[in-house]
Amino acid sequence: MWYEILPGLGVMTACLILPGVFTAQIHKLTNGGEKRIARVPYQWYLMERQTSVGSGFGFENIH
Repeated sequence: MWYEILPGLGVMTACLILPGVFTAQIHKLTNGGEKRIARVPYQWYLMERQTSVGSGFGFENIH
């Protein structure tokens, strides 16, 4: 019958969802919980610039 497909569908769904969830959790743990989102390329550029300049504020960290 039609319900015989449900166990296989459940396994396939789990195999597709779990790697993404595990990857997100591993990144959260290894990144110190910091969540940085760049929705446009300019925001990505600013985040990369911030890491290259340093974590301090102002112009004293620019070499």
